[in-house]
Amino acid sequence: MSKKLKSIAVYCGHEFGNNPDFALDAKKIGEFLGKSRIRMVFGGGDVGLMGTVATAALKAGGHVIGVSTNNVMEKQEPVHKEVEVEIVEGVNERKQKMIELSDAFIILPGGIGTLNELTDIMTMQQIGESKKPLFFLNTAGFWIPFVRLFIHMQHNGFIENIHDYNIHGANTTEELFKKILEY
Repeated sequence: MSKKLKSIAVYCGHEFGNNPDFALDAKKIGEFLGKSRIRMVFGGGDVGLMGTVATAALKAGGHVIGVSTNNVMEKQEPVHKEVEVEIVEGVNERKQKMIELSDAFIILPGGIGTLNELTDIMTMQQIGESKKPLFFLNTAGFWIPFVRLFIHMQHNGFIENIHDYNIHGANTTEELFKKILEY
């Protein structure tokens, strides 16, 4: 069943990482969302990959919404000044708001926060609270260890059915764009 995705949350690092391809792909994702008129939802920060993807979406004419908390903004993520940013109480409310505002999710390289957001979405899919699609961009093989862990969990009887998840992986931005547009 094909349905046009109108709003996609992008989860990624508030750092750049040590591979320049991470930032390059983040920029391409932002440009794609902006040119495709798909609203981007993100963590609201103007740092690292997060800031890169948001700035690129804006420059491509896109609509971008940020969701952040006072605590996060004070400690590590200055708010993106060109974006409407909604401030919520805590990180759990932040995650829930981003999920509510989105029809789908894109996962780019990132750290513990990105992993936490990813596993929350997967848990919601597993227990049937959400069937919204999750798109992974495996830049430079970044997500291969996670995929191995996921398969390991399945082989050891902790994940019953791979079909409980609405996950779509891609190794290139072009492959990812095609999967999003065909969804």
